[in-house]
Amino acid sequence: MSVTRAQSPERERCLGQIDKLVNSQVLHGSESLCKLLRYLAEHALDHPGSSLKEYQIATEVFGRPHDFDPQHDSTIRVQAGRLRLKLAEYYNTEGTEDNLVVEVPKGTYVVSFHQRAAGPVKVRPASGRELDKDVTERRVPRQWPMVPVILSVLLAVAIATVALLLVNGNAAGRQAAKGSEPAPAAFSAFWKGFLVEPEEPWVIFSNGAFVGRPETGMRYFDSARDSRDAILDHYTGVGEVLAVHALDRTFGLLQRQIRVKRGSLLSLDDVKNNDMIFVGSPAENLTLREIPNSQDFVFRRLEVGPRKGDLSITNVHPQSGEAEYWVGSPSHAVLSEDYSVIALVRGLNPAKSVLILAGTTTIGTQAAVEYVCQQDSLEELLRRLPVDDTGVLKPFEVVLRVKVTRGVPVESEIVALRSGKP
Repeated sequence: MSVTRAQSPERERCLGQIDKLVNSQVLHGSESLCKLLRYLAEHALDHPGSSLKEYQIATEVFGRPHDFDPQHDSTIRVQAGRLRLKLAEYYNTEGTEDNLVVEVPKGTYVVSFHQRAAGPVKVRPASGRELDKDVTERRVPRQWPMVPVILSVLLAVAIATVALLLVNGNAAGRQAAKGSEPAPAAFSAFWKGFLVEPEEPWVIFSNGAFVGRPETGMRYFDSARDSRDAILDHYTGVGEVLAVHALDRTFGLLQRQIRVKRGSLLSLDDVKNNDMIFVGSPAENLTLREIPNSQDFVFRRLEVGPRKGDLSITNVHPQSGEAEYWVGSPSHAVLSEDYSVIALVRGLNPAKSVLILAGTTTIGTQAAVEYVCQQDSLEELLRRLPVDDTGVLKPFEVVLRVKVTRGVPVESEIVALRSGKP
């Protein structure tokens, strides 16, 4: 059912669905996208059949000046693309049972409303990259309480999901590059150091050492009682899956590819010869323990107190008003708060860069990656970071506090920052 006239009962139903989307976890915190969605929906209902121009959206929704030129400013195209991704995510998660489907067809800025067909509707993700079947994962392109059976199921689903995201999105990523749509300036500024070399950067995702089987329950490897032959090192977390997806989409906007590899297969020669992006903390991305790492904000397990054994971020040189360490929700409780580190450091080869994106849980890791893959948060971060004479960011370290709702990172804020290291 397509809405062609804004009759009162139908209009109320459509706007009710927009309200539901705006108040969903998927769009929570995305004020600009919510504003855009409401504007497009009301225009479609009030002016059926009438198209919208980028200039009109830019000036009326985003407050751009009257000399706005869409040929030189891709803001509206980028925001519309982000909105399409959020709608797809919503109808594949929270909105699987919704009867009314809202879409913004590609190539237009007109919202359409459709009655859901019989059976669940799966909206295909719009980015990602193909996953090679080779064990080395060639170029490609949410942490619950540690209950073993639940964890094993999540990890198994994560591996299947990363393959689906990367395969489905490969064509879409290439298509975006062909369109030569410029990436937001914040993306180019933040990622410049990973774009200057001809070689594609490596994205290294964590895959902790587990023992057991998904069908019977899994737990972390314990060297005191487990044989190393029993290790299963081909699982990762849900946050890492979504993180790789976000990075792949970001580099697609920058018209570059990434190479993806799991941490257990990484060699020190790889680190010496390539720019590296590590997804996940040293607790599971074990290679990070062997290379230059963050110096001010360090992942450590608490040795004393009621949270003994929990992974924390230690503040090595606390400044006035800062905590000595940060630790998220207890492992036995529902995850509502996490902490993450974003750190740009020099590699084993000082000419190469290493970016660490890691949380104390898999959800914190997801939040760290999303923070550097979204325009609004990137712009906020860039305002606080220095660059060198070539415009490349100097090394820095940041701690994020992450608010989590129902296993989804919904809000992140900077609580500590160190920058300008040599």
